[in-house]
Amino acid sequence: MKTMDKPGDLPLPFPTRLLKVEGGYVDEYIIPADKKEEVLKKLYPFVPVPSLDAVLLDIHEDKQFKAGDFRVLRGDDMDWLVSPYYPNSGGTVIDWVEPDEE
Repeated sequence: MKTMDKPGDLPLPFPTRLLKVEGGYVDEYIIPADKKEEVLKKLYPFVPVPSLDAVLLDIHEDKQFKAGDFRVLRGDDMDWLVSPYYPNSGGTVIDWVEPDEE
């Protein structure tokens, strides 16, 4: 019997490149600008989904970024929505807050 796949279980239909992170390398998707909003809506686990222009804070880096600058990595048979600062400190989507929430 086939089970239902959850968002992030199946690879996204984009090429990948190696991204250097602490401890080695991971596959990072190369997502075209015109697909960024669609990918964010698919992988963002909370409601509401921020706009691509929304400013968020990566609590690990204590730095702000635009939501549209997110990265998506492939590992452990799933996709990981991460901040642009992931290579420095490992901040994933659960580590993003609105700047006034800090």
